[in-house]
Amino acid sequence: MAKTRLILLAISVLLVSALFLVWNLRGPVWFILELRSTKLLALLLVGAATGVATVLFQTVANNRLLTPGLVGFDALFVFLQTALILTLGGIGYVQMPESLSFVFEALVLLIAAQVLFQGLMRRSADDVMKMVLTGIILGTLLRGLAEMGQRLLDPSEFAIVQQSMFASFGAVAPARLGIAAVIFVGVFACALYLSPALDVAALGRQRARALGLGYDRLILQALALLSVLVAVSTALVGPITFLGLLAASLAREIVPAHRHKLILPASALVGAFILVIGQFLFERLLGLQSTLAVVVELFGGAAFLFLILRRRAA
Repeated sequence: MAKTRLILLAISVLLVSALFLVWNLRGPVWFILELRSTKLLALLLVGAATGVATVLFQTVANNRLLTPGLVGFDALFVFLQTALILTLGGIGYVQMPESLSFVFEALVLLIAAQVLFQGLMRRSADDVMKMVLTGIILGTLLRGLAEMGQRLLDPSEFAIVQQSMFASFGAVAPARLGIAAVIFVGVFACALYLSPALDVAALGRQRARALGLGYDRLILQALALLSVLVAVSTALVGPITFLGLLAASLAREIVPAHRHKLILPASALVGAFILVIGQFLFERLLGLQSTLAVVVELFGGAAFLFLILRRRAA
């Protein structure tokens, strides 16, 4: 049953992707298809990477209410963007080659994510509320530092930082997409390879260790994988805080299984489907350009509140 639903979900993603490419196709067909293909690949990659990263984070934290965005990673991204522009200047930042700037940003975000996630997991993994509060405090601190740095920028440089505050799929460079696609495929393959061990880890630290699992080593491996996914997807288009929570929650409802071998691809497909269908509706049907990220955050935040209230009621 779960495998059948996973196949249907994959077919749905293929259909909506084809619809995104060919809907109302006019004028210079190949040029338009090239632009749409680039945007489509960005939507698929970011949605899939965010969904998989969230499932890994929930397994590591042993809590299905969490997402990497809740622990201040979006604020960290804006702070790093501000620091880069302060260091390199607006002209130096813009003139960097796309592949080089993407690798540099992703690497910096990866190192910062490792420090952030591992620090939170070591100090407050057993207390989810403490972890969330720590993440909120860190996010507030980083936003304050970013705003302080932004006051030192001239208007043109501030405009560059302002564009990075919200996820945008309109101008993703093909060079960045190629690197991101290769990284995602490698990380996703590693996550699937670890899926049997992740099934055991989801039982909790004590039970997993009693069953002979090298729990601490597995947690470090999972943190490394999700850090790469979060860093790459954020460096590619910017932060989307609640997309992962929405994708993971819907994936668990659509594919009712506890095995990560099914949940990981399901969350990837749901995340990709949400972004592609959302972009199609707002861009093709409604003629809007920059509303998708805001709407995803709205529904993701509502899903977060719903999950909290449902757990309290239970």
